[in-house]
Amino acid sequence: MNKKQKKMLIRIIIAAALMIALHFAYDFFGEHRTEEGEIINEWAIREPVWFILYMIPYLVVGYDILRKAFKGILNRQVFDENFLMVVATVGAIAVALVEQNGDYTEAIAVMLFYQTGELFQSYAVGKSRRNISALMDIRPDHANIEQDGELVQVDPDEVEIGTVVTVKPGEKIPIDGIITEGRTTLNTSALTGESLPREAGEGDEVISGCINMTGVIKLRTTKEFGESTVSKILELVENSSSRKSKSEDFISRFAKYYTPAVCGCALALAILPPLFLMIFGKGMFWGQWIYRALTFLVISCPCALVISIPLTFFAGIGGAGNAGILVKGSNYLEALSKTGIVAFDKTGTMTKGVFEVKGVHHSSIDNAKLLEYTAHAECMSSHPIAKSIIKTYQEGVIWKTDPDTGIAVPVPSTDKKMYRGEHRIMKDRVGSVEEIGGNGIVAIVDGREIVAGNRKLMDMKGIEAMVCHYVGTVVHVAVDGEYAGHILISDVNKPTAREAVAALKKAGVRRSVMLTGDSEKVAESVAAELGIDEVKSELLPEDKVKAVEELLADKKPKEILAFVGDGINDAPVLSRADIGIAMGALGSDAAIEAADIVLMDDDPAKIAKAIRISRKCMTIVYENIYFAIGIKLLCLILGAFGIANMWMAIFADVGVMVLAVINAIRALFVKKV
Repeated sequence: MNKKQKKMLIRIIIAAALMIALHFAYDFFGEHRTEEGEIINEWAIREPVWFILYMIPYLVVGYDILRKAFKGILNRQVFDENFLMVVATVGAIAVALVEQNGDYTEAIAVMLFYQTGELFQSYAVGKSRRNISALMDIRPDHANIEQDGELVQVDPDEVEIGTVVTVKPGEKIPIDGIITEGRTTLNTSALTGESLPREAGEGDEVISGCINMTGVIKLRTTKEFGESTVSKILELVENSSSRKSKSEDFISRFAKYYTPAVCGCALALAILPPLFLMIFGKGMFWGQWIYRALTFLVISCPCALVISIPLTFFAGIGGAGNAGILVKGSNYLEALSKTGIVAFDKTGTMTKGVFEVKGVHHSSIDNAKLLEYTAHAECMSSHPIAKSIIKTYQEGVIWKTDPDTGIAVPVPSTDKKMYRGEHRIMKDRVGSVEEIGGNGIVAIVDGREIVAGNRKLMDMKGIEAMVCHYVGTVVHVAVDGEYAGHILISDVNKPTAREAVAALKKAGVRRSVMLTGDSEKVAESVAAELGIDEVKSELLPEDKVKAVEELLADKKPKEILAFVGDGINDAPVLSRADIGIAMGALGSDAAIEAADIVLMDDDPAKIAKAIRISRKCMTIVYENIYFAIGIKLLCLILGAFGIANMWMAIFADVGVMVLAVINAIRALFVKKV
């Protein structure tokens, strides 16, 4: 509990103790009278004194409610829960004064239980806010920069792109960058919700907010702090509460018209029945009907709805954040529950976006020599395919023939000598290099002409290439004008991609579609392997937008289309879809900016989890709406007929609010969803 909550708890305890003490004291010292009006006990304390004594606990527990109601009247915002509480309690006190029964307990009890409910609600909101605030702890305090041979701590905002930053064990990665020296283990749980640590070493990209657990590392920054991952996350979290869901907007509009309406009904209940009875000579019974009207007011207070609905969404966003799913607003959380179609990008979303050498086909020279020549020829290129060939060569592999296909497959070598320099790229072996855009490379290696590229390049050089019957990217290689074989390279599916698609179907998503710029053959192979329903391949960015518009036109009424992507070319599609979901760890800034939901660990399995979290939140929202309105309507009817007293009214208001808040807190707990 914070100081404010502790202070409120003390006020409640003091007021409750005084109320109970006065209640028992009144039994002995109250002005108890006979039917003729004579005072029975000689030592009785006069009624005005009891009024003053009872006002002490009333003001102790309710002075802030009186102040808020008064301010609301001055600001012309009269009809809120504070106004209802003041009218109901002051009215109950007035009835007790008129009847001179000394029974001010109900008025104090109404205020006491209302404040207890407010305290409970404050604690619940605080708990949910602390869950979200845990994300705020990822902000780094400083960055270590070497100056004159010493490490100096500076504000991360002052670090420029390209600066070398030292991160010690136990410190947070201050800014996104690439490790230039050292090896370590990173704790990414605050960002991704993943409890397992991640190994990182020289050449690996690391994102800000992760905790360096073991070794000292140096990294070269690739972004300014304001553009780094941690800043983006904090910005998303801070702005998430500003985007309200339809349910929250409905409750706000409902309360705006509901409160004046029930005040009018309460006034009519206090005046019309007594006048009606007076006209027909039945007596007026003002006190009885005023009491019913006050009970009606207490019952009608919409606290349960006004508090619990936003709290449910707030808790849901916090719980999702702890699971590594950042939702930019409760409106997106609500919409996600109606997802019926999910469209995926392929590379970087369902696949790792990391190419690997899968085999060598039709090689007329030694497989290792073919790879060596190709790696040296590609050593000047920054293309992902070139990098995958160089990486395979440098790692040191041995070639084994697959008995089923007859293809030479690279297998990582266990011989440590393989990593002692025998497989370094030696650029002095490379002569001239000519890169032919979109086709490949022609280079001189060891005085021999190496041509490496696609079939078009082979045709340009007049070399007959062998056809590859396997799915993937094919790099044809020729040595001194003679065809030497081809290297098969393919992307790698993410480990959880298949189970992610299965989980979506289990969650009720009726249609899954892959939209990719890759070739039809590759796209259909990946889709079949992952269990995706439909494929649209060889799409340019503008084609993806058109494909999404076609899906939007074909969806069912009230159904939501979600698109999942990661690249800068996915930004237009993420914006066009009903819900855009971006891969946050490795995704581009443009994709994250355009998306409504960000998956911090790039795990597609989190998509189904996000949908389940959303549906859990909406279930809780509807439970609270039906429960609160149902109980209130029942108690309002009972109150109007005089069956419900003030104590039942307290339950209908505070009791229902407390139960609704307890139910709302369930949205925080999403780990097993």
